[in-house]
Amino acid sequence: METMYHSPVLLVASVSGLNIRPASVYVDATFGGGGHSKEILDNMDSQSKLFAFDQDEDAQRNAIDDCRFTLIPQNFGYLKRFMKFHKIDKVDGILADLGVSSHQFDTPDRGFSIRFDGPLDMRMNQQQALTAKEIVNTYSESALADLLFAYGELRNAKKIASLIVQHRPDEIATTMQLNEVLRQVLPKGNEYKVLAKIYQSLRMEVNKEIDVLQSFLTQSKDVLKSGGRLSVISYHSLEDRMVKRYIQNGNFDSEPAKDDFGNPTLYFKKCGGLVVPDKEEIKQNNRARSAKLRIAQRLWKQES
Repeated sequence: METMYHSPVLLVASVSGLNIRPASVYVDATFGGGGHSKEILDNMDSQSKLFAFDQDEDAQRNAIDDCRFTLIPQNFGYLKRFMKFHKIDKVDGILADLGVSSHQFDTPDRGFSIRFDGPLDMRMNQQQALTAKEIVNTYSESALADLLFAYGELRNAKKIASLIVQHRPDEIATTMQLNEVLRQVLPKGNEYKVLAKIYQSLRMEVNKEIDVLQSFLTQSKDVLKSGGRLSVISYHSLEDRMVKRYIQNGNFDSEPAKDDFGNPTLYFKKCGGLVVPDKEEIKQNNRARSAKLRIAQRLWKQES
């Protein structure tokens, strides 16, 4: 099932980073097609438990039939709440793959892809109200420019936002309609890369991905046992910067937080260096090309 739905990225390295032990509890924060969860289960003993999160109804259909496995149909930003609900105080390892699944990209009705005609949707949670269509058609020009610059790191964000607003009151309802509107600002020879960044920006706003990631990382220090492992795969610089800074500094700033005595308030230490896919994995799965894996261990001090 998982190979049809999504090909898991950095599978062995990310799961090995959890340092799986007997009679332990693990979390797959981004279940998707279940590839990482299946690998975790294959490395667990019969006394261990795995909890997985996914708010996407399509992903929930991939639930694994295993008595050690529990699928929580929620956003992983609610990590701490649902661990408490399931009477789990601390866990031994947490894995998160922050990428959009191949299934989501390849399903036109979801509106994630620049390649297919479909509704401007982009919702991970199909029950929520906000869609990419609403953003494109109702956000102010300045708000559009801000999100395009922040999430897509597009230098011409103001020009793109202005072009979108100029096409109102004609509604932009589909991906192909949006692509047509944007055509005149797409540089020749680099159209797809810029268009992908625009779609990325809209998707991140629809799903509040940066807010969710910040909340998840902050909660991870409370949920992980001392010595527990955090294994996170990111796909663009903004996400990776947040993961790197939280591991190194205990916050999302460029400098560590400090206590009243001037000592750094740190929660993690990194395990090894940055891990990226090798040429063979990229050859087999081109969507892995931008993946970056960071692994960290919960420190024994600063226990919450």
